[in-house]
Amino acid sequence: MVSHTVSQTARVPSGDALLDGDLTLPTGARGVVLFAHGSGSSRLSPRNRAVAAGLHRAGFGTLLLDLLTEDEEREDVATARHRFDIALLARRLTDAVDWLERRPDTAELPVGLFGASTGAGAALAAAAERPERVSAVVSRGGRPDLAGDALPRVSAPVLLVVGGSDTVVLDLNGAAAGELSAPHRLHVVPGATHLFPEPGALEQVTEAAAGWFRDHMPEGPRGH
Repeated sequence: MVSHTVSQTARVPSGDALLDGDLTLPTGARGVVLFAHGSGSSRLSPRNRAVAAGLHRAGFGTLLLDLLTEDEEREDVATARHRFDIALLARRLTDAVDWLERRPDTAELPVGLFGASTGAGAALAAAAERPERVSAVVSRGGRPDLAGDALPRVSAPVLLVVGGSDTVVLDLNGAAAGELSAPHRLHVVPGATHLFPEPGALEQVTEAAAGWFRDHMPEGPRGH
């Protein structure tokens, strides 16, 4: 049983940038899930925080990370310059995966990636770059198609969670699933729209994500 949870702010270096994050580790964590939010959102997203809380209850640690600096975020609001720069976002996610491996408290824990909206494309691209480190990927209402030619190189099992009424994104996820060679599943939440605001919809996302990570991430330090 999880008896204690430690939460702390984090500064993750990536190139010339320092990225703000929130790291939460339950005692005896079975793994740590790195979150990649979508455009116009942040590590403070109530939806991602709700999913993270569910993962904590399931025994997983989480790292919620802002993939853009404050200056970049302000620029992006005005110009939309960075939100679809999947190469930049994936590079920063990869640096965060490496940062987790350098920390004594997370170095031996298996890593999962949880991507929302455009963050899902970056998560899949990062998974392709760190196949030996990333054990599983979950996309929530994501744009996995934005991972492009990285999709066939992903080896970690992938869960694509999409609202049944989010028809455009559902079609994009179906097409992206056809490009994946890794084990994968498309999980449709009936009646849900893009942000899963419907009663019980986000709870279904959380349950599906926790189950996927539980089934596909080796339990405990590097699976031992």
